[in-house]
Amino acid sequence: MIHRLMALAPAALAGFSVFAALPASAEDIKLPPTMAVTAYDTGTAGFNIAVGVGKMMKDKYGTDVRVLPAGNDVARLAPLRAKRAVSSAMGSGTYFAQEGVFEFGAKEWGPQALQLLLSSVDCNCGSLGVAADAGVKEIKDLKGKRVGFVVGSPALNQNSLAVLAFGGLTQNDVKVVEFASYGAMWKGLINNDTDAAFGTTITGPAKEAETSPRGLVWPPLPAKDKEGWARMRKVGSFFFPQLATCGAGISADKPVELGNYPYPIFVAYASQPADQIYAITKAMIVNYDAYKDSAPGAGGLAADRQTKNWVVPVHPGAVKALKEAGQWTAEQDAYNNALYKRQEVLAAAWADYGKSNPPADEKAFLDGWMKARAAALTKGNMPNGFE
Repeated sequence: MIHRLMALAPAALAGFSVFAALPASAEDIKLPPTMAVTAYDTGTAGFNIAVGVGKMMKDKYGTDVRVLPAGNDVARLAPLRAKRAVSSAMGSGTYFAQEGVFEFGAKEWGPQALQLLLSSVDCNCGSLGVAADAGVKEIKDLKGKRVGFVVGSPALNQNSLAVLAFGGLTQNDVKVVEFASYGAMWKGLINNDTDAAFGTTITGPAKEAETSPRGLVWPPLPAKDKEGWARMRKVGSFFFPQLATCGAGISADKPVELGNYPYPIFVAYASQPADQIYAITKAMIVNYDAYKDSAPGAGGLAADRQTKNWVVPVHPGAVKALKEAGQWTAEQDAYNNALYKRQEVLAAAWADYGKSNPPADEKAFLDGWMKARAAALTKGNMPNGFE
């Protein structure tokens, strides 16, 4: 089952919807006077890119964009779900939220019908950064070392476990050190409270770590290590091999083979109006040149650089904007529609589970939900991804 999901992974877009005619020229794009967007902590790649996009919207449309930093995925999505934000710049937590797993398997959440606007894949990658003084050359050398986890952030923690799996390691092979936020975890690495932290190679905290007395290295994930990649994808189905050519201690002259997935991923809820998401996405596409150099990684938001057929669908409003940009195909349409269907199956399974008098105990509730989820996906002939 998991391998069928893997066939879907490296790829990210798809869906079709019919809209009323909407303005297509940059001058006719109508954005609200104010918008809020959530992102990772201040100074991270996701935050900096969101700020760059926000400045473009202020300069071009007079829209004031507030970027709200949040330390974990639950905190990032709460304002979006409450309609206090129009989008969130997420990471792989987008997938976990859609699937209703980990923290999103709690009764207050469940599967979230998140859909993409635009996402970035640039010269950077995402992996475990390791303090140079820890003496780690390969991922397997992390055995017995301290690895940072972030409370309430299944994305970051699962990403770390996926990278560890590349080296044949599990959580039991390392010493997990928990932190309150992504930023706190990286400060912990600098302060010698942990030896490894997951992040993108261009994140601000990684650059701080590189110039700190401890230094920073990125143990490689060679694409030719098929067994390592098979282990990694069983834990993180959304990763694909990529050569990192930018980031802390990395350059085109000194590249490192690592793994990646789109980040940041600008998402909205399926329920948000198609014309609203169309306008935001269209503004980002037609004004790309105005923000592409605003922060490392922003260049990956180009319409022609979008990951195709990933594990989360593209919002119908964004599909319209991508079609107008000539960056959409019939194949993507079919793939995206299948992902819309998956979200419907998950939502129905959650609703049915809620009516089944589930246990009040949190762990028992999650265990019961994961069984119900698996059964619904099997019935729908859809991959589980979390066997």
